[in-house]
Amino acid sequence: MRTRKIPQRKCVACQEMMPKKELIRIVRSPQGDIQIDLTGKKPGRGAYLCGKTSCFKLAKKSKAFERALKTPVEPEIYDKLEADFIKVEDEFQANKELMQDDDDE
Repeated sequence: MRTRKIPQRKCVACQEMMPKKELIRIVRSPQGDIQIDLTGKKPGRGAYLCGKTSCFKLAKKSKAFERALKTPVEPEIYDKLEADFIKVEDEFQANKELMQDDDDE
């Protein structure tokens, strides 16, 4: 049986290629609002980010979201995203550890 291909995506901050499931997706919906998408299935243009706060701060400083989402991102949106990112960071890390445990079995 053939092994399945694992989709790879690049973190917009550190430019590191990683499996898609190990990254957090930031999505710009067709209506124009920007939010975190932990499921990876919401419609819209996405940008991927490592689960590290340092990568989020680097993306904010270098305006990586503006380039990746192809839209201007207001400072208020960055602040809201940062608060949401800190909230979901622990949940994301816990899910990532669970997936690694499942893969080991």
